[in-house]
Amino acid sequence: MKKLFTLVALLTCFLGAKAETVVDFEKDYSTADSWAHGWLNEEEHIKFEDGAIHFSNDAVQEQFYSFQYQLHPGIPGLDNDASYTITLRIKGTVAQDIHASFSGSNTPGMISVPTEWQDVVLENCVNDPNAAYFANSGCLLIQPGDYVGDIWISYIKITHEEKAPTRPVEWLEQLTNGDAETAWPDWALEKNDEGININWRGDRTGEICAWSLQMGTNAGDTGADGTLDGRARPFPANIVVDPADASNHVFMVDASQIAKIDEDASITWSNQFWIQSPKGWKEGTKVKLHFRYKAEIAAKAQTQIHKQHPSDYLHYVGVGDVNFTTEWQDFDTTLQFDASQATGWSVAFNLCADSSVDAPQPANKFYFDDLSWQVMKLDEGLFVASSNTTTGIEYDYDNAIEFQGPTDDGVYWATVGTEGKQDTWVNQLMISTVRGENAAFKGATIKPSGTIKGNDEDNWQDYTATAQYKIDLPAAGVWQIFISPETNQILFMMTEGEELVVKEPVDIVTNSEVLVINGVERDWLASDDGNPKEGEDEVGTGQTWDNQFFIVANRVLKGDEETVIEFDYVATLDAKTLTGTHAAKPGDYRKNAFGDVDFTTTEQHFKADYKIPASDWNGNAITDAQSISFDMAVIKAANDYTIKNVKWYLKGDENENGKTLENLIDATGTKNFWVKISAGTDPYPYGTDPSGINNVVAKGNASTATYNLAGQRISKEYKGIVVKDGKKVMVK
Repeated sequence: MKKLFTLVALLTCFLGAKAETVVDFEKDYSTADSWAHGWLNEEEHIKFEDGAIHFSNDAVQEQFYSFQYQLHPGIPGLDNDASYTITLRIKGTVAQDIHASFSGSNTPGMISVPTEWQDVVLENCVNDPNAAYFANSGCLLIQPGDYVGDIWISYIKITHEEKAPTRPVEWLEQLTNGDAETAWPDWALEKNDEGININWRGDRTGEICAWSLQMGTNAGDTGADGTLDGRARPFPANIVVDPADASNHVFMVDASQIAKIDEDASITWSNQFWIQSPKGWKEGTKVKLHFRYKAEIAAKAQTQIHKQHPSDYLHYVGVGDVNFTTEWQDFDTTLQFDASQATGWSVAFNLCADSSVDAPQPANKFYFDDLSWQVMKLDEGLFVASSNTTTGIEYDYDNAIEFQGPTDDGVYWATVGTEGKQDTWVNQLMISTVRGENAAFKGATIKPSGTIKGNDEDNWQDYTATAQYKIDLPAAGVWQIFISPETNQILFMMTEGEELVVKEPVDIVTNSEVLVINGVERDWLASDDGNPKEGEDEVGTGQTWDNQFFIVANRVLKGDEETVIEFDYVATLDAKTLTGTHAAKPGDYRKNAFGDVDFTTTEQHFKADYKIPASDWNGNAITDAQSISFDMAVIKAANDYTIKNVKWYLKGDENENGKTLENLIDATGTKNFWVKISAGTDPYPYGTDPSGINNVVAKGNASTATYNLAGQRISKEYKGIVVKDGKKVMVK
């Protein structure tokens, strides 16, 4: 990359915009005939009747999750920076406060139940993207707890304030032949030598807006890729004459066969339909979906999000259940792709949701017409929005600055902040490839791979695409950003501002502690189906994480940060351990880490690149990773694991010289290590087990006390497996 000469600075426009109220969800159950947009738990206590959600309880529940309520028949893409207002029309037989949480957060906290119908407004409800459960779900979880009596809810509305766009929104149609009036092209109907349509795995699937799967149709011994023996494969949906209007054509799925294809399949998706878009969509993309639908026999369909190829499942939430009747109905919704649905291409309809093995629904024909898939027209290019987390300058995505250029070298440039005006200095950026809608902007950001120096014009670094990435700058000031899209490289230069704080390489440190983890024998593994798991003789309550070891970093790590982990390790028995990513508190699981570590009775050295996962197991962005877990109860037997010479540091070019920009653990001491010895206990700092078991082993001290496997001190008369002098023995 050639050096750049001074470029004309661009002024950041901090333009004000009026706020508007966005309705995320609204449902008036007083005029509804069913519960259509949420989940009911504990049906013994919850019913939908007489135009209200009705909770009834005649005894105190220790912890009663009465119901979970989703904003939308599909998980919406919640704004992590927004504050939501929830309005409930509610009454109860007893006036009492009950607990409630929104989208995994601790807000709103409490709901005051009145004894007469009243609109209760809950303000400042925020989304917690890092919660272990329900994060980013838009789920309103109400817990009556010790409430004894009846509660009715007849209306729910959820809104948030958002800056009004400065330009009108234009929606663009993405589908062709959505009205079924044009026959499919010859290539789409091409078949192999076995007479099977093979294009469902092709690269041109997005050119077909409607796909079908019919059990018994388009099935053979092998597919185009040699997989799915005996199964039906999707094919361009049948185009037929509308039975009620000879001048109109419609898409039809003939669900005449309804049964399990094999033991691993479900009747639910034995017959399917897809509304297919021309491409996959990024997180934050909003889609307007419309179609008409009916069936020969009234039936329910479930919906999902699928990837490029029909039947390539992505996420279990689509646009909610669709209830077919024998008359044409119109369906309209706005679907916003969240992290778990990003890269989705299509909405899949599982047309046999009412079937079961014992009671398959009757043969049926499902009809679709007037398919429409619209997306917002957005500015495309390179755009930067900025903020100052100290002075309170907020992001203005709608007025994000567009990069100028290119230069002769293919470089684009932009400037944020105004020279000579300290109140415009910024210390954080978001750079996106689209502009025109906040969620879309956040879903199409880029992430630099290296350290921003701000005073070195040779400090070009690679960048990658990721969602909702905020770039922290080493100082507040006026910043010029240069981007080369051809090489995917970016450069940051500060022209005015605070003193730059740039990390210099330091020696990689090795922690000097020898860590011994004495995992006790676990119970037989718990079972999902009532049968012993592979390698287990019985069904019990055991889990692979009953014994654990944790390495805790000195700071919080963001998703996609790249690190290196090293250590020496050995055990008294051969054993595989599983690794996971946790938050600051060990035990607060987020996602997998860097795979398995196989301990043997011979000492080995372990070294692996460990990239912090960008999202958790539920698809939510990870912003609080700080510890690594090792599950040490994969084997049932008690085992002693020894880990020493631990290193954990940032990955970079400096590593080849024994240097790093940051060590994530200390060179001495045990503050970076936690353990969990047995089931039913919480992790604790290494060497501080209140039961005394770990203290005995870690410190090498003899002890005359005896403990059971739960760490409780016991008498000499106790029979069974005990821990004595730091060793597990059987007392008969």
